[in-house]
Amino acid sequence: MKNKKKEKKRYYVYHVPGVKIGMTNNLQRRVHDEQGYSTDEYEVIYSSDNIDLSSGFEIMAQEIYNYTVDMTPYKDLVSSKHKQNGEAKKEFKVNPTIQTTTFPVPLSNLNAYLLKNVGEKWETPQGFKFEVCKDCIPWLIANARISMFDSTRCYVYNAAFNKWIGSCTNMECSVKPLLGSLRGVADSDEGVPYKNVYDLIRLWAKDKGIYEKGDGKTQYIKLMEEAGELARGLLKNDLPEIKDAIGDIVVVLTNLAALEGLNIEDCVTSAYDVIKSRQGNMINGTFVKNDTL
Repeated sequence: MKNKKKEKKRYYVYHVPGVKIGMTNNLQRRVHDEQGYSTDEYEVIYSSDNIDLSSGFEIMAQEIYNYTVDMTPYKDLVSSKHKQNGEAKKEFKVNPTIQTTTFPVPLSNLNAYLLKNVGEKWETPQGFKFEVCKDCIPWLIANARISMFDSTRCYVYNAAFNKWIGSCTNMECSVKPLLGSLRGVADSDEGVPYKNVYDLIRLWAKDKGIYEKGDGKTQYIKLMEEAGELARGLLKNDLPEIKDAIGDIVVVLTNLAALEGLNIEDCVTSAYDVIKSRQGNMINGTFVKNDTL
């Protein structure tokens, strides 16, 4: 008898309009049976068999829609239910979300907690990679805030820490943010020639206050608006509108990348490095790579 291939567990991010955004791997049990919602009262806005991607999307969606953001990501709730193969759990624990990283100690104890955990690393849902080093601790102490939900916890803003850590003097610290050319544009003198149109876009955005007052989430919403404009232009076969929409999308992506500490040129180069040797075929007007055929 052939062994049946075990199906991967699927995770669903669901939206009850005006109420909440949640996540589950069993819609029937969690949404219908436990919460009492019928199919027409909610919508599934994302699903994947990757718990990390789904969990990160849930947190981002909660922030975008201005719902209460879960203190503990779904993936951490699930992992906490499983034993770690009999091994003792490490003392170092943090709760990273899209916006902040929360430490499980009061602000008054943060210094001692960090000193005990020098060298520990963590990653945020949007890909920021951090490490506790002695040179970073003073910044963390100075910029940490007491949690409004629990006075025994404190937090820092990920974007601010990501921008600062690039100046960390600890050469042993292997975690350096990808600041791209945002810092170069922000600090450059007048008269210094800019290398390309992306530099001009970043200079324009800095002048308009987008980097000071905006964030990646607002740019993502703007991206969806511009994508709608592109769709309209394509449906009308309106070449000028298509051209404008594509240009606007590139501008938004340039600023979104900069706000996340990235350089759009590096993003494009990284993508090209992946696809340049890819093999596949055109199927129904779409290029399909070989490993998905």
